[in-house]
Amino acid sequence: MSAYAIAHLREAAPHPEIAEYIERITATFAPYGGRFLVHGAQHDVKEGSWPGHVVVIGFPSMGEARAWWDSAAYQEIAPLRSRHIAGDIILVPGVGEDYDAAATAQAMRAGLSGRRR
Repeated sequence: MSAYAIAHLREAAPHPEIAEYIERITATFAPYGGRFLVHGAQHDVKEGSWPGHVVVIGFPSMGEARAWWDSAAYQEIAPLRSRHIAGDIILVPGVGEDYDAAATAQAMRAGLSGRRR
């Protein structure tokens, strides 16, 4: 099942280390089957606030996403970003092609019916 590295990065002043990070990052995730799905695109906030930028990197599985994050190659360049850009980064599994949100809702309703009101 696919997995994603999702980053919500805050605004930052341009810095040579950030440019180096961007130049080098693809080489760190390519061996794990990773690829940019969202990078540097303008986003359209519909609810709440979302200052900064969104980055999404897709991987074939959580195993590959974790292996990339933990890799020496990525850990070597991560400070180039983190010294200059605050943000939140998560690794999250995707859902399978057969995922059914209605079944999830049905299970939720079943769990709720067992609770006292």
